[in-house]
Amino acid sequence: MFEEVMPNLYKLEIPLPNSPLKAINSYIIKAGGRNLIVDTGMNREECKTVMKSGLQELGIDLGETDFFITHMHADHSGLVSELATDSSRVYCSQIDADVIVSNFNRTAQSWFSTMTQHALKNGFPEEELQRALSQHPGFKYSTTRSQLNFNIIKEGDIINVGDHHFHCLETPGHTRGHMCLYEPSKKILLSGDHVLYDITPNISMWIDWGSPLHEYLASLDKIYQLDIELVMPGHRRLFHNVRERIDELKHHHRVRANEVLNILKGSVQDAYQVSSQMTWDMTYKSWDQFPSPQKWFATGEAISHLKYLEQEQKIKREFDGSRYVFSPID
Repeated sequence: MFEEVMPNLYKLEIPLPNSPLKAINSYIIKAGGRNLIVDTGMNREECKTVMKSGLQELGIDLGETDFFITHMHADHSGLVSELATDSSRVYCSQIDADVIVSNFNRTAQSWFSTMTQHALKNGFPEEELQRALSQHPGFKYSTTRSQLNFNIIKEGDIINVGDHHFHCLETPGHTRGHMCLYEPSKKILLSGDHVLYDITPNISMWIDWGSPLHEYLASLDKIYQLDIELVMPGHRRLFHNVRERIDELKHHHRVRANEVLNILKGSVQDAYQVSSQMTWDMTYKSWDQFPSPQKWFATGEAISHLKYLEQEQKIKREFDGSRYVFSPID
């Protein structure tokens, strides 16, 4: 059910049914005072059953437990509303806490509403978009409580749990408010979805603000400088060689950016068109066979690479009256 990574620090694997991610790693730090759970899984029965069974086996009292949410995606935050008690502190960045609350309220200004408008402007077909959102796990399995006791954290804050002294690190890219936990004396990093070993974190852009890929690469450089012996990621296996993995991730995005440049060569295209020609590690034979949610994630990643190339002044973006189109700069 659970794995003891080191004394009083456990990894609990929470299933993510019908997701290519397969599972999320929830980390539980058991202490004499307040316990800490890092990330929770989605707000669905399959996740709740495994989580509660694991906590019971570990003897965790939720009334004496706080939560650290690395970022707002539902596979990391969705179940916190079912687990947090009135006395629980829920640590999260301000940016991602705001998104969690917005998604719950489903207001006209919600995160999903903003993403929808941006998707349409990047060529995502409206009919396809409605299918993608109706099946989107972040929409279906997010928190069911807006009045969570959020404790907003920022760079340099320290969370003490037993003999662990976790330093909060701002690592934007995968989301704008993504946070990691670094324990310098034990040389461990709880990396959320910032650095993964077996898979590459999705770097998407669904609001017209900043450049997620630039932020992600800078966040990787920040982690590269740290003395880390063990990385505890949000998905798949734990690993040790963090600098080697960071080099691989940076190389991956250089290859991606060059692929986008080659796709655009001598043409004018929107992000949806570009994404349909990119190389994806999928079993489907053609873009038309991709499920709508996978087209959503692919297009979001294409937009982030297009924005990166635009800021690097290698391509230009124009609005043709209904959508953004991209072309190389001669």
